[in-house]
Amino acid sequence: MMAYPIDRRSLLAGAAMGGVALATGEAEAQPRDAAATLEIYELRTYRLVNGPMKDRLDAYLSNAFIPAARRAGCGPVGVFTVAIGSESPSVHVLVPYPSIEDFVALPGRLSADPSYTTAAGSFLKATPDAPPYTSLEVKLMRAFPHFPRLEFTDASSSNTPRIFELRTYFSHSEAAGMTKIGMFDTGGEIEIFRRTGLTPVFFAQDLTGARLPSLTYLLTFPDLATRERNWRTFGSDPAWRRLISTPGLTDREITTGIDNQILSPASFSQI
Repeated sequence: MMAYPIDRRSLLAGAAMGGVALATGEAEAQPRDAAATLEIYELRTYRLVNGPMKDRLDAYLSNAFIPAARRAGCGPVGVFTVAIGSESPSVHVLVPYPSIEDFVALPGRLSADPSYTTAAGSFLKATPDAPPYTSLEVKLMRAFPHFPRLEFTDASSSNTPRIFELRTYFSHSEAAGMTKIGMFDTGGEIEIFRRTGLTPVFFAQDLTGARLPSLTYLLTFPDLATRERNWRTFGSDPAWRRLISTPGLTDREITTGIDNQILSPASFSQI
C-alpha cells in the first residue's frame, strides 16, 4: 500500500490565485497581504480497517510526525477518530501552517530531520502485509480573515474529556459559497455561535476537495448532551432566525448540503 505524493507546489499556485471573499452581498477579493496572515490548514484523513492499523498510525503520529512538525514550525496538531459519521474507522489529522509556503516545505523539512526519519522508520518502510492505513486523503483550507487562527479552550491544554464536531457546507456556485462565508465571517453567525454555546476552533474556506465550493469548521463541546442542548438553543435564537430568513441567505439559496461528523480526540492530540 502506497499513497501517491501530493503536488504541493501546484496547490500553492492554485491557492495563491484564489482570494477569499467575505461580503454577504457582492464578493470582494481580499488583498494579498491580508491573505498572507491567515493560517493554512491541512486535514489528512487516514482510512483504516479494524485491527492493528490504528496502533501503527498512532505510534507514527505521536512519536514521529507531531514532534517533527512542531520542530518545523507547524501546529499544534490535532488528531481525531471519527466517533459518529460515515467515515469510521478513520483518523483525521489537522495540521495548521503559518503560511502555504510552510505547507509546501514540510516534506523537505521532515526528510532532513534525522530524529523524524529514525522515529518514523517502521511507518515509512511499512510492507503490504502490515500497512498503517488503507488510503490517505488530504484537504487544504485557508482560515477566514476574521477568524485567522485556531482558537483553543482550557480543555485542550489540560486534555479534559471533550468531543468535536467537524462540519462542511457545500454550495452550488462560487458566488453562493462566498455568500455563506460572508454570513459567518462578517454577517454575525459566528457571534451567534459563541453566544449560544457553539464553541469554534476554526473556520476555513476549502481550497481543495471533491465538492467545491465549500467551507469547513470545527466546534468543540464537553459531551454529546451539551452539544445537543446548545444546538437547540442556537436553532431557536431570534437573531439566527432573522439571519437565516433574510432573502439571499436562506439555506435553499446558498447551500446544497452539509457533511457532519462527531470526533473524539486522541490522547496525544494537541487540540
